[in-house]
Amino acid sequence: MAVLLLAAASGLLAKTPVIGISAYSESGRCQVNMTYVNAVRMAGGVPLVIPVTDDDAQIEAVLSTVDGLVMTGGEDFDPLKWFGEEPIRGLGEVVPERDAYDVKLVRAAVAKGIPVLGICRGEQLLAVAFGGSLWQDIPSQVKDSYVKHRQSPTSGAWGTHSIAIEKGSLLSRVLNGRTSAVVNSFHHQAIKQVPQGFRVVATAPDGIIEAVERSGRIASQYGDGGAFILGVQFHPEIITNAGNPEFLPIFQKLVEEAARQ
Repeated sequence: MAVLLLAAASGLLAKTPVIGISAYSESGRCQVNMTYVNAVRMAGGVPLVIPVTDDDAQIEAVLSTVDGLVMTGGEDFDPLKWFGEEPIRGLGEVVPERDAYDVKLVRAAVAKGIPVLGICRGEQLLAVAFGGSLWQDIPSQVKDSYVKHRQSPTSGAWGTHSIAIEKGSLLSRVLNGRTSAVVNSFHHQAIKQVPQGFRVVATAPDGIIEAVERSGRIASQYGDGGAFILGVQFHPEIITNAGNPEFLPIFQKLVEEAARQ
């Protein structure tokens, strides 16, 4: 009887995709904001927080247990190491250990064909990890930028600037055909050069990139399993947690794609 119950429970669990969520490390802890965890749960996935590590074998082991991946927000990237630019005065906090972890994790996931959703820093990571580059500091580098991209202290539960979404894009289809939205905004970096295999599908009124998605094969020096990849500069998980279901379909799409694994 116990064996039958265990088999039945395993079958039920197998029907629910496990979604890995990249952690950050602070004060001796690996952690993520509960907004990411709750958004995955609300979308029907099982959240699994992935601790910060540079151990390839451990990353491989973790990725063998997940069906999808959320790359979370956080600190600035080291421009000198990852895209060959000297740091400028406007650069914020850099955490080399997390840079290395995020890049290894997302490259390995994409190579294995695991669906990926990048949020804020996670969207920027898609450029950094696959041959693109970033604006290190929008206010000091992008002369024509007039949008307030860091809305603090305004709560992230509300959107504070608009974005235009490309008609017919995956993002537009996921959002029921929408070609515009009002989003929250907590960043001063953004994608500058889009890498091979990606295309821009949403922008702010000042032209800053707000979403990218897969457009084809990623550059040959990186592995590519051909799965779903979407990056958004805003934080849909915060708005979702605030009780607004407007962006929940983004997480539902990730879970749907993960269920195919």
